[in-house]
Amino acid sequence: MLTYHTPIDAPDLRALGIPEPWSFGLADRVRFAEIDALGHVNNTAYMTWFESFRLPYLKARQVTDYGPESPRLVIKRASVDYRAEMFNGMDYVVTGRTWAFRTTSFTMEFAVWLPDPSGATCTATGEAIIVLLNRDGPGRYPIPEAGRTAFKTH
Repeated sequence: MLTYHTPIDAPDLRALGIPEPWSFGLADRVRFAEIDALGHVNNTAYMTWFESFRLPYLKARQVTDYGPESPRLVIKRASVDYRAEMFNGMDYVVTGRTWAFRTTSFTMEFAVWLPDPSGATCTATGEAIIVLLNRDGPGRYPIPEAGRTAFKTH
């Protein structure tokens, strides 16, 4: 049974049929409000799911604690590739990882899965470039060292 909105680690992802290299995930269920007139998940829902994933992921990686002194995170570019339809009530898992980073920005990739212990189905993939900006004033904010280390090791 899936626990929604609670980080899922690598061993539990494998048990859900989600392959490596994914090591961090979040489960949820498709809501009626995410369905379009054709009866499947609206394309905008995927971006919301990726954003909801990023919040605990970046906190766990110590990039931000979202407090008043934390950097502003700005999406420079984002994309989604759709692979299979999804419908109301389906359980899904969003996974993500950082595959590249520089001094003040990083690139993440995402995947949405229909869990199945015999092999999960990937319904969408995505990518986002995220830039850290100073909270109060102009300029970019460097990725904290703890975050850089987490990006390398996870």
